[in-house]
Amino acid sequence: MTDLAPHELRVLLAVGSERGFSAAAVALGMTQSAVSHSVRTSERKLGAVLFDRGRTGATPTAAGERALGHARRVLRLLEVMGAEVRGAETGTVAAGPLRIAAFRSAALHLLPRALERLTARHPEITPEVRIVREVGRGTAGEVLDGRADLGIATIGTTSPVPPQLVGGVLVEEGYSLVHPAGHAAPRSLPLVDWTENCTSYTREWWAAQDWLPAATVEAEDDGAVLSMVSSGFGMAVMPELSLVGAPPSVQITDLGPDRPTRSVGYVTTPELAGSLAVRALIRELRAARQPV
Repeated sequence: MTDLAPHELRVLLAVGSERGFSAAAVALGMTQSAVSHSVRTSERKLGAVLFDRGRTGATPTAAGERALGHARRVLRLLEVMGAEVRGAETGTVAAGPLRIAAFRSAALHLLPRALERLTARHPEITPEVRIVREVGRGTAGEVLDGRADLGIATIGTTSPVPPQLVGGVLVEEGYSLVHPAGHAAPRSLPLVDWTENCTSYTREWWAAQDWLPAATVEAEDDGAVLSMVSSGFGMAVMPELSLVGAPPSVQITDLGPDRPTRSVGYVTTPELAGSLAVRALIRELRAARQPV
């Protein structure tokens, strides 16, 4: 197989992003025929159809989605290579963006201190943080697809680091019962939940608790859950990161030594794990972690 050139990868990404050959041609400043020829050449080199063509445009096939993820990662590595070479020339950490995907509570309560330390030590690095729901492929999927250099993810036995990535645990957080302060019988309240709350391991613990009813309300995120509990609407079982800064109208009750826990860590690609900016961020994340 003949390797694809960077400009061919950029054409594939443009078609995937614009969902059409004409729109990709406009975005790239090329003719439509040149874009079509480049995609056909790439498909021939890879031995797979990358886009389904139709009247509504071009939709990536399963092979195309895989190719687009690799294309983003390859082009990102080329950017990192250039930045690190220039950094070696000047004796500094590579300048430029550092793309981070994180779920909501990690972005609010785990990242800020690390990013403050990172940018103080390395002002040439520009963190770019995206909030991603930690469901389905979650933040790890963003890294796999080349949209993030590092993801803050829930990891563990039931949600392991994908085999294509590397990672490590930053925080082991326990779950607590959260209910309106001063309520005489908090366990009689409705249970409020949200999709990102638990791994399958935690759900198994929930199922074994006779006193926990099925959730009757599912909120959008942990902030909405905390607001509902604070207003006296119900009770919830929540991890520690979600409880940072909880209002005094909320009471947090320990669930004992058998309480479930959740591992929060980082994931990145093996190639980017060796990059100076990613290594610097991981160091600051480890230095900034503390019991919450």
